[in-house]
Amino acid sequence: MKTHNPQNERIKRAYFNYLIEAQGFSEATLDGVAKALNRFETYTKFRDFKAFHIEQAKGFKAHLSEQRSLRSKDRLSKATLYATLSALKRFFLWLAGQPGYKSRISYSDAEYFNLSAKETRIAKAHREARVPTLEQIRHVIGTMPATTEIERRDRALVAFTILTGARDGAIASLKLKHIDIDQGLIDQDARQVKTKFSKSFTTWFFPVGDEIREIVVDWVRYLRQEKFWGLDDPLFPATKIRIGDSRHFEASGLDRKHWSSAGPIRAIFKDAFAAAGLHYFNPHSLRKTLALLGGQVCKSPEEYKAWSQNLGHENVLTTFSSYGDVGRHRQAEIIRSLANPQQRAGT
Repeated sequence: MKTHNPQNERIKRAYFNYLIEAQGFSEATLDGVAKALNRFETYTKFRDFKAFHIEQAKGFKAHLSEQRSLRSKDRLSKATLYATLSALKRFFLWLAGQPGYKSRISYSDAEYFNLSAKETRIAKAHREARVPTLEQIRHVIGTMPATTEIERRDRALVAFTILTGARDGAIASLKLKHIDIDQGLIDQDARQVKTKFSKSFTTWFFPVGDEIREIVVDWVRYLRQEKFWGLDDPLFPATKIRIGDSRHFEASGLDRKHWSSAGPIRAIFKDAFAAAGLHYFNPHSLRKTLALLGGQVCKSPEEYKAWSQNLGHENVLTTFSSYGDVGRHRQAEIIRSLANPQQRAGT
Protein backbone atom coordinates (compact mmCIF):
# COMPACT_ATOMS: atom_id res chain seq x y z
CA MET A 1 0.00 0.00 0.00
CA LYS A 2 1.28 3.44 -0.94
CA THR A 3 2.20 5.50 2.12
CA HIS A 4 3.60 8.68 0.56
CA ASN A 5 4.18 10.56 -2.67
CA PRO A 6 7.70 11.97 -3.19
CA GLN A 7 6.43 14.94 -5.24
CA ASN A 8 3.88 15.76 -2.58
CA GLU A 9 6.47 15.50 0.17
CA ARG A 10 8.71 18.03 -1.57
CA ILE A 11 5.97 20.61 -2.04
CA LYS A 12 4.70 20.05 1.52
CA ARG A 13 8.20 20.71 2.82
CA ALA A 14 8.21 24.01 0.92
CA TYR A 15 4.80 24.87 2.38
CA PHE A 16 5.86 24.10 5.94
CA ASN A 17 8.92 26.29 5.46
CA TYR A 18 6.63 29.07 4.21
CA LEU A 19 4.39 28.73 7.27
CA ILE A 20 7.35 28.91 9.65
CA GLU A 21 9.48 31.59 8.00
CA ALA A 22 6.82 33.81 6.38
CA GLN A 23 3.77 33.26 8.58
CA GLY A 24 5.48 32.64 11.92
CA PHE A 25 3.61 29.41 12.66
CA SER A 26 4.73 27.31 15.62
CA GLU A 27 5.70 23.65 15.47
CA ALA A 28 2.48 22.74 17.28
CA THR A 29 0.39 24.50 14.61
CA LEU A 30 2.37 22.75 11.89
CA ASP A 31 1.47 19.40 13.41
CA GLY A 32 -2.21 20.17 12.86
CA VAL A 33 -1.59 21.17 9.23
CA ALA A 34 0.46 18.02 8.59
CA LYS A 35 -2.30 15.87 10.08
CA ALA A 36 -4.92 17.49 7.84
CA LEU A 37 -2.79 16.96 4.73
CA ASN A 38 -2.12 13.35 5.67
CA ARG A 39 -5.84 12.70 6.08
CA PHE A 40 -6.49 14.08 2.62
CA GLU A 41 -3.62 12.17 1.02
CA THR A 42 -4.72 8.93 2.65
CA TYR A 43 -8.20 9.47 1.19
CA THR A 44 -6.79 10.09 -2.32
CA LYS A 45 -4.34 7.16 -1.93
CA PHE A 46 -1.46 9.66 -2.09
CA ARG A 47 -2.31 10.88 -5.55
CA ASP A 48 -0.12 13.72 -6.84
CA PHE A 49 -1.42 17.15 -5.82
CA LYS A 50 -1.05 18.18 -9.48
CA ALA A 51 -3.95 15.84 -10.25
CA PHE A 52 -6.22 17.65 -7.77
CA HIS A 53 -9.84 18.09 -8.83
CA ILE A 54 -12.77 19.66 -7.02
CA GLU A 55 -14.47 16.24 -6.87
CA GLN A 56 -11.68 15.15 -4.52
CA ALA A 57 -12.51 18.00 -2.17
CA LYS A 58 -16.22 17.22 -2.28
CA GLY A 59 -15.62 13.52 -1.76
CA PHE A 60 -13.19 14.12 1.08
CA LYS A 61 -15.70 16.33 2.90
CA ALA A 62 -18.29 13.56 2.75
CA HIS A 63 -15.69 10.98 3.81
CA LEU A 64 -14.49 13.08 6.73
CA SER A 65 -18.00 13.68 8.03
CA GLU A 66 -18.40 9.90 8.42
CA GLN A 67 -15.16 9.38 10.33
CA ARG A 68 -15.18 8.64 14.05
CA SER A 69 -12.86 9.71 16.81
CA LEU A 70 -10.51 6.95 17.97
CA ARG A 71 -10.97 8.10 21.56
CA SER A 72 -14.70 8.75 21.89
CA LYS A 73 -15.90 6.61 18.94
CA ASP A 74 -18.27 9.47 18.06
CA ARG A 75 -18.26 11.18 14.69
CA LEU A 76 -15.73 13.96 14.36
CA SER A 77 -17.03 17.25 15.70
CA LYS A 78 -17.89 20.15 13.42
CA ALA A 79 -14.97 22.03 14.97
CA THR A 80 -12.57 19.25 13.90
CA LEU A 81 -14.06 19.20 10.40
CA TYR A 82 -13.73 22.97 10.16
CA ALA A 83 -10.10 22.98 11.34
CA THR A 84 -9.10 20.16 8.98
CA LEU A 85 -10.82 21.59 5.92
CA SER A 86 -9.60 25.13 6.64
CA ALA A 87 -6.01 23.86 6.75
CA LEU A 88 -6.51 22.15 3.39
CA LYS A 89 -8.13 25.24 1.88
CA ARG A 90 -5.18 27.42 2.90
CA PHE A 91 -2.75 24.86 1.47
CA PHE A 92 -4.42 24.65 -1.92
CA LEU A 93 -4.76 28.45 -2.12
CA TRP A 94 -0.99 28.63 -1.63
CA LEU A 95 -0.42 25.73 -4.03
CA ALA A 96 -2.40 27.46 -6.80
CA GLY A 97 0.32 30.12 -6.98
CA GLN A 98 3.31 27.78 -7.09
CA PRO A 99 5.32 26.96 -10.26
CA GLY A 100 4.17 23.68 -11.77
CA TYR A 101 0.76 23.93 -10.11
CA LYS A 102 -0.57 27.24 -11.44
CA SER A 103 -1.85 25.70 -14.66
CA ARG A 104 -3.48 22.78 -12.88
CA ILE A 105 -5.14 24.31 -9.80
CA SER A 106 -7.17 27.52 -9.69
CA TYR A 107 -7.67 29.62 -6.58
CA SER A 108 -11.41 28.99 -6.69
CA ASP A 109 -10.83 25.23 -6.47
CA ALA A 110 -9.81 25.65 -2.83
CA GLU A 111 -13.27 27.02 -1.99
CA TYR A 112 -14.69 23.51 -2.33
CA PHE A 113 -13.16 22.68 1.03
CA ASN A 114 -15.64 25.05 2.71
CA LEU A 115 -18.28 23.65 5.02
CA SER A 116 -21.85 24.83 4.58
CA ALA A 117 -22.78 28.10 6.28
CA LYS A 118 -24.83 26.16 8.86
CA GLU A 119 -22.00 23.75 9.65
CA THR A 120 -19.54 26.64 9.92
CA ARG A 121 -21.76 28.40 12.47
CA ILE A 122 -21.95 25.19 14.52
CA ALA A 123 -18.18 24.70 14.32
CA LYS A 124 -17.46 28.26 15.43
CA ALA A 125 -20.14 28.41 18.11
CA HIS A 126 -18.81 29.49 21.47
CA ARG A 127 -18.80 26.81 24.14
CA GLU A 128 -18.42 27.47 27.82
CA ALA A 129 -14.98 26.31 28.85
CA ARG A 130 -14.46 24.12 31.90
CA VAL A 131 -12.52 26.17 34.40
CA PRO A 132 -11.45 25.05 37.87
CA THR A 133 -12.40 27.27 40.78
CA LEU A 134 -9.72 28.63 43.07
CA GLU A 135 -11.22 26.52 45.85
CA GLN A 136 -10.80 23.36 43.76
CA ILE A 137 -7.18 24.22 43.03
CA ARG A 138 -6.50 24.84 46.72
CA HIS A 139 -8.11 21.50 47.50
CA VAL A 140 -5.88 19.72 44.99
CA ILE A 141 -2.74 21.38 46.37
CA GLY A 142 -3.84 20.59 49.93
CA THR A 143 -4.26 16.88 49.16
CA MET A 144 -0.93 16.47 47.36
CA PRO A 145 1.73 14.63 49.42
CA ALA A 146 5.06 16.32 50.06
CA THR A 147 7.27 13.65 51.62
CA THR A 148 9.79 12.98 48.85
CA GLU A 149 11.50 15.67 46.81
CA ILE A 150 9.57 14.56 43.72
CA GLU A 151 6.30 15.01 45.61
CA ARG A 152 7.47 18.42 46.84
CA ARG A 153 8.31 19.41 43.28
CA ASP A 154 4.92 18.29 41.98
CA ARG A 155 3.01 20.18 44.68
CA ALA A 156 5.11 23.31 44.15
CA LEU A 157 4.53 23.02 40.41
CA VAL A 158 0.73 23.17 40.74
CA ALA A 159 1.01 25.99 43.29
CA PHE A 160 3.37 27.91 41.02
CA THR A 161 1.01 27.59 38.07
CA ILE A 162 -1.88 29.30 39.86
CA LEU A 163 0.49 31.76 41.57
CA THR A 164 1.92 33.02 38.28
CA GLY A 165 -0.40 31.88 35.48
CA ALA A 166 2.68 30.79 33.51
CA ARG A 167 2.12 28.48 30.54
CA ASP A 168 3.37 24.92 30.89
CA GLY A 169 5.97 25.38 28.14
CA ALA A 170 7.42 28.34 30.01
CA ILE A 171 7.37 26.48 33.33
CA ALA A 172 9.35 23.59 31.83
CA SER A 173 12.10 25.99 30.71
CA LEU A 174 12.33 28.34 33.72
CA LYS A 175 15.59 28.54 35.66
CA LEU A 176 16.13 29.53 39.27
CA LYS A 177 17.48 32.90 38.15
CA HIS A 178 14.11 33.75 36.62
CA ILE A 179 12.30 33.81 39.95
CA ASP A 180 12.69 36.50 42.62
CA ILE A 181 10.86 35.38 45.74
CA ASP A 182 11.68 38.57 47.64
CA GLN A 183 10.06 40.77 44.98
CA GLY A 184 7.44 38.15 44.24
CA LEU A 185 7.97 37.90 40.48
CA ILE A 186 9.23 35.80 37.60
CA ASP A 187 11.11 37.17 34.63
CA GLN A 188 9.83 35.42 31.52
CA ASP A 189 12.83 36.21 29.35
CA ALA A 190 12.08 34.83 25.87
CA ARG A 191 15.80 34.35 25.20
CA GLN A 192 15.75 31.44 27.65
CA VAL A 193 12.09 30.84 28.52
CA LYS A 194 9.69 29.28 26.01
CA THR A 195 7.03 31.98 26.03
CA LYS A 196 4.19 32.32 23.55
CA PHE A 197 5.26 34.26 20.45
CA SER A 198 8.74 34.55 22.08
CA LYS A 199 7.55 37.57 24.05
CA SER A 200 9.43 38.70 27.16
CA PHE A 201 7.50 40.05 30.14
CA THR A 202 7.51 40.13 33.93
CA THR A 203 4.84 38.44 36.03
CA TRP A 204 4.24 39.34 39.66
CA PHE A 205 2.70 36.73 41.91
CA PHE A 206 -1.09 36.82 41.77
CA PRO A 207 -2.96 37.27 45.09
CA VAL A 208 -4.21 33.70 45.42
CA GLY A 209 -3.32 33.07 49.05
CA ASP A 210 -0.29 33.12 51.33
CA GLU A 211 -0.31 29.32 51.72
CA ILE A 212 0.12 28.84 47.96
CA ARG A 213 2.89 31.41 47.80
CA GLU A 214 4.68 29.82 50.77
CA ILE A 215 4.76 26.41 49.05
CA VAL A 216 6.59 27.96 46.09
CA VAL A 217 8.93 29.96 48.33
CA ASP A 218 9.81 26.83 50.34
CA TRP A 219 10.54 24.96 47.11
CA VAL A 220 12.92 27.62 45.85
CA ARG A 221 14.70 27.74 49.21
CA TYR A 222 15.03 23.95 49.18
CA LEU A 223 16.74 23.97 45.80
CA ARG A 224 19.05 26.84 46.71
CA GLN A 225 19.84 26.21 50.38
CA GLU A 226 19.58 22.43 50.76
CA LYS A 227 20.53 21.14 47.32
CA PHE A 228 22.86 24.10 46.62
CA TRP A 229 21.63 24.52 43.06
CA GLY A 230 22.73 27.56 41.09
CA LEU A 231 20.92 30.24 39.13
CA ASP A 232 21.14 28.34 35.84
CA ASP A 233 19.62 25.17 37.24
CA PRO A 234 15.96 24.38 36.42
CA LEU A 235 13.23 25.70 38.68
CA PHE A 236 11.26 22.49 38.11
CA PRO A 237 13.76 19.77 37.22
CA ALA A 238 13.00 16.53 35.44
CA THR A 239 12.77 13.23 37.29
CA LYS A 240 15.94 11.17 37.39
CA ILE A 241 15.36 7.66 36.04
CA ARG A 242 17.59 4.71 36.90
CA ILE A 243 17.50 0.92 36.72
CA GLY A 244 16.46 -0.41 40.13
CA ASP A 245 17.22 -3.62 41.93
CA SER A 246 14.34 -5.28 40.08
CA ARG A 247 16.07 -4.41 36.79
CA HIS A 248 13.25 -2.08 35.86
CA PHE A 249 13.35 1.67 35.33
CA GLU A 250 12.28 3.67 38.36
CA ALA A 251 12.22 7.27 39.59
CA SER A 252 15.26 8.23 41.63
CA GLY A 253 14.96 11.83 42.79
CA LEU A 254 15.51 14.91 40.71
CA ASP A 255 17.70 15.27 37.65
CA ARG A 256 19.65 18.49 37.24
CA LYS A 257 18.11 19.26 33.87
CA HIS A 258 14.95 20.64 32.30
CA TRP A 259 12.08 18.58 30.96
CA SER A 260 12.31 18.33 27.19
CA SER A 261 8.59 19.13 26.84
CA ALA A 262 5.55 20.11 28.89
CA GLY A 263 4.13 16.58 28.74
CA PRO A 264 5.29 15.58 32.25
CA ILE A 265 3.72 18.74 33.68
CA ARG A 266 0.33 17.83 32.25
CA ALA A 267 0.75 14.30 33.62
CA ILE A 268 1.40 15.72 37.10
CA PHE A 269 -1.79 17.78 36.87
CA LYS A 270 -3.79 14.80 35.68
CA ASP A 271 -2.63 12.62 38.57
CA ALA A 272 -3.11 15.40 41.14
CA PHE A 273 -6.70 16.16 40.16
CA ALA A 274 -7.57 12.46 39.98
CA ALA A 275 -6.10 11.86 43.44
CA ALA A 276 -8.20 14.75 44.76
CA GLY A 277 -11.35 13.20 43.30
CA LEU A 278 -11.83 15.89 40.66
CA HIS A 279 -12.07 15.94 36.89
CA TYR A 280 -8.81 16.71 35.12
CA PHE A 281 -8.04 20.34 34.37
CA ASN A 282 -4.96 21.04 32.28
CA PRO A 283 -2.36 23.64 33.35
CA HIS A 284 -3.64 26.21 30.84
CA SER A 285 -7.11 26.20 32.41
CA LEU A 286 -5.63 27.82 35.53
CA ARG A 287 -4.95 30.94 33.44
CA LYS A 288 -8.69 31.14 32.88
CA THR A 289 -9.23 30.79 36.62
CA LEU A 290 -6.99 33.80 37.11
CA ALA A 291 -8.78 35.79 34.40
CA LEU A 292 -12.11 35.20 36.13
CA LEU A 293 -10.57 36.08 39.49
CA GLY A 294 -9.31 39.34 38.01
CA GLY A 295 -12.84 40.23 36.97
CA GLN A 296 -13.91 39.84 40.58
CA VAL A 297 -11.11 41.63 42.42
CA CYS A 298 -10.18 44.42 40.02
CA LYS A 299 -12.15 47.61 40.71
CA SER A 300 -10.98 49.84 37.86
CA PRO A 301 -9.97 49.56 34.19
CA GLU A 302 -6.38 50.32 35.20
CA GLU A 303 -6.34 47.44 37.69
CA TYR A 304 -7.73 45.00 35.13
CA LYS A 305 -5.22 46.22 32.55
CA ALA A 306 -2.39 45.48 35.00
CA TRP A 307 -3.92 42.06 35.70
CA SER A 308 -4.12 41.37 31.97
CA GLN A 309 -0.48 42.38 31.42
CA ASN A 310 0.50 40.09 34.28
CA LEU A 311 -0.93 37.22 32.21
CA GLY A 312 1.26 38.32 29.30
CA HIS A 313 -1.54 39.92 27.29
CA GLU A 314 -0.70 43.13 25.47
CA ASN A 315 -4.36 43.83 24.78
CA VAL A 316 -6.84 43.65 27.64
CA LEU A 317 -9.50 42.46 25.17
CA THR A 318 -7.55 39.21 24.85
CA THR A 319 -8.17 38.56 28.53
CA PHE A 320 -11.82 39.51 28.18
CA SER A 321 -12.60 37.56 25.00
CA SER A 322 -10.41 34.47 25.39
CA TYR A 323 -10.17 33.99 29.14
CA GLY A 324 -12.75 36.09 30.92
CA ASP A 325 -16.04 34.37 30.08
CA VAL A 326 -18.62 34.59 32.81
CA GLY A 327 -19.95 31.17 33.75
CA ARG A 328 -23.67 30.44 33.43
CA HIS A 329 -24.39 30.43 37.14
CA ARG A 330 -22.51 33.66 37.72
CA GLN A 331 -24.20 35.17 34.66
CA ALA A 332 -27.59 34.31 36.18
CA GLU A 333 -26.61 35.89 39.51
CA ILE A 334 -25.52 39.11 37.84
CA ILE A 335 -28.61 39.43 35.64
CA ARG A 336 -30.96 38.71 38.56
CA SER A 337 -29.18 41.24 40.74
CA LEU A 338 -29.61 43.88 38.04
CA ALA A 339 -33.36 43.48 38.44
CA ASN A 340 -33.07 44.42 42.12
CA PRO A 341 -31.10 47.70 42.48
CA GLN A 342 -31.64 47.77 46.28
CA GLN A 343 -30.12 44.31 46.69
CA ARG A 344 -27.14 45.38 44.56
CA ALA A 345 -26.56 48.43 46.73
CA GLY A 346 -26.50 46.26 49.83
CA THR A 347 -23.95 43.77 48.49
